[in-house]
Amino acid sequence: MNFSDIKAVVSDMDGVLWRGDEPLPGMASLFQMLRQRGLPFVLATNNSMKAPSDYVAKLAKLGVPDVREEQVVTSSTTTVSYMKNTYPAGSPVHVLGGDGLRRLLIEGGFKLDDTAPKAVVVGLDTNLTYDKLKRATLLIRAGADFIATNQDDTIPTPDGFAPGAGSIVAALKAATGQIPLVMGKPDAPMFQAALRLVGTSPAQTLMIGDRLNTDITGAALLGLKTALVLTGVSTQAEAEVNAIKPDCIYADLAALLHDWT
Repeated sequence: MNFSDIKAVVSDMDGVLWRGDEPLPGMASLFQMLRQRGLPFVLATNNSMKAPSDYVAKLAKLGVPDVREEQVVTSSTTTVSYMKNTYPAGSPVHVLGGDGLRRLLIEGGFKLDDTAPKAVVVGLDTNLTYDKLKRATLLIRAGADFIATNQDDTIPTPDGFAPGAGSIVAALKAATGQIPLVMGKPDAPMFQAALRLVGTSPAQTLMIGDRLNTDITGAALLGLKTALVLTGVSTQAEAEVNAIKPDCIYADLAALLHDWT
């Protein structure tokens, strides 16, 4: 791939920049290079547990200061944008997810309701219990809209792959017989939001990700250039047989930067 054509970057975070709380090779160098060259960037993640401010704080702790909240797009922020355009202000919603998702919905003008919500919004909940699944199931079966921030079955952690939001969504699909409306990658809304922020055309924008079925496929379908790094979920062997091939594959960000610089 000709990196000289790239004028902006959209990057996933989990499995690309870090695994758990451990930075991956090349993380700090990526931001240093982008800033030196004046290339705009957006960080886009399907992880719905945290708000953009949480990621800004995490990046600073890992040695990358001065990332702005508006440079972070999550499946939660995409979900809240959709809901603000769909439901009246003050609408009751039930959340099965993390505190970050709840906080963004409250800030978006929604009321948390466990009895008669207009919608059940589902993200990753690392404190999941049977009672939480039961409550969400009953509300959806009673007629609440079923909205999923994303359908990532797993998330990379230092201990290996752990259940992701998609595992919770799958349980609710089985229990309710309903198909959710999904906000995160590979669907277009998150990529479109990122492109608006960086201000470049898809062909001038590089998506760096670790998942073929979300980062790479979703970006490629919109015309972005794609780079797969092998520090997260997808493997080289999987990439070779995937219907949509990434434009380039690297062991990690450090290897990608070696070719770019």
